[in-house]
Amino acid sequence: MFSVIFPGQGSQIVGMGKEFFDKFEFVKKLFKEADETLKFPLSKLILEGPKEELDLTANTQPAIFLVSYSIFNVIKNEFNINLSKAKYFAGHSLGEYSALSCAGYLSFFDTLKILRIRGSAMQNSVPKGQGGMIAVLGSTVEVIEKLLKENDQKFKAQIANDNSEGQIVLSGKVKDLDNLILVLKQNSIKNIKLPVSAPFHCSLMTNATKIMSSEIKKLDFVKSENKLISNVTAEEISSVEELKNLLIEQIESRVRWRESVINMIKNDVNHFIEIGPGKVLSGLVKRINKEVKIDTINNQEDIENIKL
Repeated sequence: MFSVIFPGQGSQIVGMGKEFFDKFEFVKKLFKEADETLKFPLSKLILEGPKEELDLTANTQPAIFLVSYSIFNVIKNEFNINLSKAKYFAGHSLGEYSALSCAGYLSFFDTLKILRIRGSAMQNSVPKGQGGMIAVLGSTVEVIEKLLKENDQKFKAQIANDNSEGQIVLSGKVKDLDNLILVLKQNSIKNIKLPVSAPFHCSLMTNATKIMSSEIKKLDFVKSENKLISNVTAEEISSVEELKNLLIEQIESRVRWRESVINMIKNDVNHFIEIGPGKVLSGLVKRINKEVKIDTINNQEDIENIKL
């Protein structure tokens, strides 16, 4: 059995999706509809840059979704590959929106609009330069949680992403992260400051949660037969109502990607198809389980090599 997975922020590059844009008329149509829906030239930003603008969270989130959605529909419409046979749809952070839209829970237009709002709300939740994120390599969630608990009088930080074996991302205020880095060094734990402008998936995102809570309640979600895995619980989502609540929770909650992949594998998934720019998730899945088959779809040749 296979699962379809969709990447999150950090996978974007200028020119992503260009091959599909050049070859398929309906991809050009999707890009044009995205520009009209958002009332700004997102397609030009994706295809031509500049990178600094594409990397702004309010632009990155709808951009990655647009490319992922376009590729998904090329696979379905041009190559007649039935991805709805997937056991699960899942995505990393904003990729969860790509997953739920491609799985039929929310329209293309509504997903674009909500991601533009989400990106802007997350970007503006903390004043620029006050928050950040660090990646911790070669450690475990248990070790990091213990360190955070032992030092909670000295600094506050939270696990934002449990990505794979040996890759954990933490969020917090810059001064707290600097103190955390000192403790990590004392414990010989390798870490890297990430080039992000906000501390995603932690309690500092409260303002974004308020905005998204109000906006998500306005959306017209529909029930689909396709099964979704939640970032918040790492489990299958049971209803549209639960999906809405989990999307609101997701803003401040840990992305449980490692557990999500482990749970999908436990439920007979042995093949993952990553749809969207880059191959970040494919690398994470490989670190979690070396035995499973992985397809990364970035061009037409990748599609032609899919064997279900």
